[in-house]
Amino acid sequence: MSTVTMKAARYYAAKDIRVEETSIPSVNKNQVKIEVKYVGICGSDLHEYLHGPIIIPMKEPHPLNGHCGVTIMGHEFSGVVVQVGDNVHRDNVKIGDRVVVEPIFRNPDSFYTMKGEYNLSEPIGGIGLTGNGGFAKYVVVEDYMVHKIPDSITFEQGALVEPAAVAVYAVKTSGLQLGETCVIFGAGPIGLLCLQAAMAAGAARTIVVDIAEKRLEKARELGATLIINGKEENISQQIKNYTDGLGANVYFDAAGVQSTFTTGIASLRKGGRAILIALFGKPVTLNAFDLVLREITIKGIAAYRHIFPEVIKLIDGKQMDVERIITKKIKLDDIVKAGFEALASDPSEIKILIDIASN
Repeated sequence: MSTVTMKAARYYAAKDIRVEETSIPSVNKNQVKIEVKYVGICGSDLHEYLHGPIIIPMKEPHPLNGHCGVTIMGHEFSGVVVQVGDNVHRDNVKIGDRVVVEPIFRNPDSFYTMKGEYNLSEPIGGIGLTGNGGFAKYVVVEDYMVHKIPDSITFEQGALVEPAAVAVYAVKTSGLQLGETCVIFGAGPIGLLCLQAAMAAGAARTIVVDIAEKRLEKARELGATLIINGKEENISQQIKNYTDGLGANVYFDAAGVQSTFTTGIASLRKGGRAILIALFGKPVTLNAFDLVLREITIKGIAAYRHIFPEVIKLIDGKQMDVERIITKKIKLDDIVKAGFEALASDPSEIKILIDIASN
């Protein structure tokens, strides 16, 4: 391989990701270059592959960085720092550091960034979608995105810090208290990580609903106290029966469809909280009168903020066994067939990691 090029998985259009040679990126004064070790395929990556471009700017340059067109995807990754820009403080990050990346771009001029709510800043963007990402040997990121991980965390675990951050932020946002009950709709990677985060927060009863039996089995293995197949009847009543006729304190929606929303709201006790994590593809209808009478709170979450250090500690302390959701590790050359196509067609696949170093 040339010393100025690298192999990368690049997005051209829906169902058109190509593994090919491309230029190795260079750093500017506020950036960090990382040699990628492991990278996961996210649900948002899969949506871009199947139905995109959705977020990837293929026609107009992205306002924050000017990125446009063919894009190296991948935003769930770990690696080693190999170069730092002139303005990057060496006390924060230096060559040789083992790191993970918080991939959200922050608009410094945004009202929300100045408030510390950088995940709400506009225009929305992130590494691997509105800028080149980690499906490659090297990636360049902004210095504020980099978080060091200890030697006790493997690179495989490191690649799961980003999706685990979504789950931990959701659980913290919900206000889930020690001894409470939660129900999670959707036993994909985020739903299963929510289960782990809820258990770490002290949930007494954890209910997981999904239509895929193998995913429900995984939820049971991870410690769910009740699993329910989403094809069954009277799911909300089953949940109320399990919770002394009251319902769950918190419902997390990691599926994002009308049926899970309706059933989730119905599964809550009076005063319950609904946390919407999934990117709902279509509008949903709701019964506002019912919400008022029952004092139901509904809150959406936009990824995460200020949570990566806590997630890294949870993983390092074995309070979240994130690696248990990994179902397969593949080579970059096999990313389309064994990665994207497998996730699209096989519900038993949960989290697939690409071992960049194996190529």
